[in-house]
Amino acid sequence: MPESYNICLDVGGTKVLGAIFNEKDEIIYRLKKRSKSGGDASADVEKVIIGIVEEMIKESGIDRKKLNAIASCAPGVIDQDRGIVLFTPNLPWRDYDIASAMRKKFGVPFYVGNDVNLGVLGEYHFGAGRGYKNIVGFFVGTGMGGGLVLNGSLFTGNQFKAAEYGHMVLDPEGPLCNCGQRGCLEAFSSKQGMSAYIRQQVARGRKTMMAEFVKDGVFRSKPLKKALDAGDAVATEAVDRACHWLAVAAGNMINVISPDLVLFGGGVIEAVGDLFLKKILAEVDRYCMPAIRSTVEIKNAELGDDSILYGDLAMIKGL
Repeated sequence: MPESYNICLDVGGTKVLGAIFNEKDEIIYRLKKRSKSGGDASADVEKVIIGIVEEMIKESGIDRKKLNAIASCAPGVIDQDRGIVLFTPNLPWRDYDIASAMRKKFGVPFYVGNDVNLGVLGEYHFGAGRGYKNIVGFFVGTGMGGGLVLNGSLFTGNQFKAAEYGHMVLDPEGPLCNCGQRGCLEAFSSKQGMSAYIRQQVARGRKTMMAEFVKDGVFRSKPLKKALDAGDAVATEAVDRACHWLAVAAGNMINVISPDLVLFGGGVIEAVGDLFLKKILAEVDRYCMPAIRSTVEIKNAELGDDSILYGDLAMIKGL
């Protein structure tokens, strides 16, 4: 087999991860950098991505002539056929043809898909989802994403718009979400939702270790873990609230889909270990039918930060 390489990217609201895979599907080089999602134009994020790819090629020492393809995710609604980001709530992209820009720059095929769709796809082929045929995936990060495998295939629905159950409305009078609706799962259970709750409590005069970490935006996961370990009341309440609504959402998806597996992943889940899973498991049975729940496993993703990177790889390979 001739030597070749694939570059896979995970573009989030606050960070960009990159990995280079060899022909054996092994990661031989990785890079992580903060992104600035509040830029003035799509080109700002594009420059960050191009810069990361260029840096990865240079620092890894691979021959760019042996680059086979590049793949990336983006949070939001993606036209996967044309490589166009139609809408993303946490990045400044609307109807943005990222694929053309990347193909022109690097001269190789470029693929893009929804972040959590790819995260679930990666877990299905390479991680905790192996051996299951029907998977409902929730990934908790800056936002809240969903991914769905049905009968062994990633289900993306009409025009790749399915599985946005981070924006299922759980409380029509709940907190405002970036998508414009109120009471979405994302508004309760994402880092944005938890950060907003913590800021609200700080404004009421309550003390918390998390105050400085949510002052100008969303918290990073490590400070949350420290606050929880220290028994911080406000941080604990934010997580309890998040897990309650995740349990409600998971129960609803169990009733609708009857999956083999409900999978929880994303940066927050990874950072706090089994805490979210334990709290969700303590509640989820209240919100689904026992006869359906009895045939569903619920567990955490196992690839960590690499879930989406492996999903990118699966997309390149046509899996």
